[in-house]
Amino acid sequence: MPRKIELLSPARDAGCAIEAVRHGADAVYMGGPAFGARAAAGNAVDDIARVCDYAHLFGARVYVTMNTILRDDELREAERVAHAVWRAGADALIVQDMAFLRLDLPPVALHASTQMDNRTPEKARMLEAAGFSQIVLARELSLDEIAAVRHAVDVPLEAFVHGALCVSYSGRCYASQYCFGRSANRGCCAQFCRLGFDLVDADGRSVVRDRHLLSLRDMNRSDSLEEMMDAGVSSFKIEGRLKDVSYVKNITAYYRQRIDEVLERRSGDYERASCGRSSYTFTPNPAKSFNRGFTDYFLHGRTASVHDFDTPKAKGEGVGSVAVAGRRSFRIAPVCDGAASVEIVAGDGLCFVDATGKLQGFRVNKVADGEIFPAEMPALRPGMPVFRNFDHAFDKLLARESAVRRLQVAVRLSEVPSGYALSMEAENGVRVERTFEADREPARASQHDNIVRQLSKLGDTPFEAASVVVDTQGERFIPSSRLSEWRRACASALVTALTEGHRREARRAARPLPGEMPSQVDYTANVYNAEAARVYRDWGVAEVAPAFEARQPDGAVLMSCRHCLRYAFGACPHRQKGRLPWKEPVSLRLPDGREFPVRFDCKHCQMNVYAPRID
Repeated sequence: MPRKIELLSPARDAGCAIEAVRHGADAVYMGGPAFGARAAAGNAVDDIARVCDYAHLFGARVYVTMNTILRDDELREAERVAHAVWRAGADALIVQDMAFLRLDLPPVALHASTQMDNRTPEKARMLEAAGFSQIVLARELSLDEIAAVRHAVDVPLEAFVHGALCVSYSGRCYASQYCFGRSANRGCCAQFCRLGFDLVDADGRSVVRDRHLLSLRDMNRSDSLEEMMDAGVSSFKIEGRLKDVSYVKNITAYYRQRIDEVLERRSGDYERASCGRSSYTFTPNPAKSFNRGFTDYFLHGRTASVHDFDTPKAKGEGVGSVAVAGRRSFRIAPVCDGAASVEIVAGDGLCFVDATGKLQGFRVNKVADGEIFPAEMPALRPGMPVFRNFDHAFDKLLARESAVRRLQVAVRLSEVPSGYALSMEAENGVRVERTFEADREPARASQHDNIVRQLSKLGDTPFEAASVVVDTQGERFIPSSRLSEWRRACASALVTALTEGHRREARRAARPLPGEMPSQVDYTANVYNAEAARVYRDWGVAEVAPAFEARQPDGAVLMSCRHCLRYAFGACPHRQKGRLPWKEPVSLRLPDGREFPVRFDCKHCQMNVYAPRID
């Protein structure tokens, strides 16, 4: 039986969620009223209900994020929120805190957030046994590592395919809490990793100055979707619950098309997780939405292209290089010889990296005969690469209605003793039939084409007529107004049948854990309340350390990163032959003078950033 493949899109609000479904998402994830790992992207229960009503028409699912760690005084409120979003129609909760395994919850499916640091087969087996229905993998896993997890569990695996990257393993970053009192595990990340640092060596020399040494490019795995399916991924997740609706539209539509290409070719192995087809008024292009440059991260192993030390900001798509720069204007040469020039228009946002290595941006004021006039002429020089991080024309397209999603329905009109019966059957097999009393009046001329035309007019509904069958005993005259009335009544009934007939996955029952748990867990287990601690003790863990947010160990690891500065500078002792351009140990220094020691754990191919020890 083909495995269901899900495209999972982000939504900061109900409008984004509905557009994600309209543009092809099989599921959306959005914050509830509280406890989401993006504190600025919460949503009222009524808005979640509205999204569920729309999504469930197509068999699409709605996952509500409650993936922060909870204080003891928040547990009862978390229960209340969980029940409220369940009543609203939510299909699952995405959670991080183990306390959810002990709370009084509705029979809602639980998904294990990537904040739980899900990167090993052993961890996945534990989560499956605990009752989780879907596991969101760490972004850093390779195809082989994903396959190893897939062979260990039966529950679906969810993996990120697009969007911003955290440099630390998710759930294992405490830098924001340490430096700014803002916990990433409680939805308030201050983006420590996007700051500029000096790299200071053992002799106190600043061997690198004011570079964004922890800032990663954005993920784009659109060329590896089939490989990921074959490795065991069932849910393809787009990052971006803080992104605007244009981003959600464009990126969702792009991945919908790319996934469908695989599903069409591999129909015996994989099938889509929801119904309906989307059509677009634009050509999706991920380069035109916010991005810091792209990487497939560690999907195919370690590569040199995961970071961008110049800037944490969006560069966008390359449009060429400066050919001629004058006092008030400049011209752009194409990206390569023979290529067509990209059309730049007034309102576009362009940017470049200046002579000091800083990203500079400006808005185009006017374009005349290929001459580009900024509002204020920047310090451009011939040969400088130019990027477009805001495409005004593309954004105008996305600001309008840019997609329609329709379910194919088979319509049938037949005679019954009291008059006529009209049925509609959606592509997923849901069928409704309504009977209408009417005289079966013979027609003087053929009415077949008019009946088909009237019953096909489904434009104001989520449906599209795949076929219309008129099964009458001879030609019948039925007024167009009556056919329209019957069509509307039947379509309304089908909407109700689809939404009320939507089936939600039930909570999985827990079973004994496979293997033994360790005798103790440290602060990286993120245990912030008594219920989470009881879960671990019930599993046989004798010592449960409190979360970093409750007590900060001296000299703690603040970030655990697969990104490695040794490798980035060509001096990995196992993969490269370059010599280190510094004397170790090294540290990262902020402009305010605070330093953070960096240690390289080559055994685990990992770089750790530490809090300074208190003497």
